[in-house]
Amino acid sequence: MRVDLNSVAASQIANEPESKQVNANSVNASSLPGNEDRTSFKSDTQSLSSLVNQALSSPEIRDERVAGLQQAIGSGNYKLDPQAIAGSMIDEHA
Repeated sequence: MRVDLNSVAASQIANEPESKQVNANSVNASSLPGNEDRTSFKSDTQSLSSLVNQALSSPEIRDERVAGLQQAIGSGNYKLDPQAIAGSMIDEHA
């Protein structure tokens, strides 16, 4: 899987200012419009940077996995399970 960290969304997340923290006791529920539930997410720049560095240092192609699959196919030992494949596809889109 390839992660594109040059997209606009990734740069917006990395540059997002820290949000204000709100104490649940300090908010008057009747003062909120429509009395709606609200939440906000605080991005941890250091953690995000660590994840970005980890993604960039990971190889795009896992050579040992490719070599193992090539060997299994070449020797005739690579077997596909159509039911497992179909089940995974259904689970992923459910």
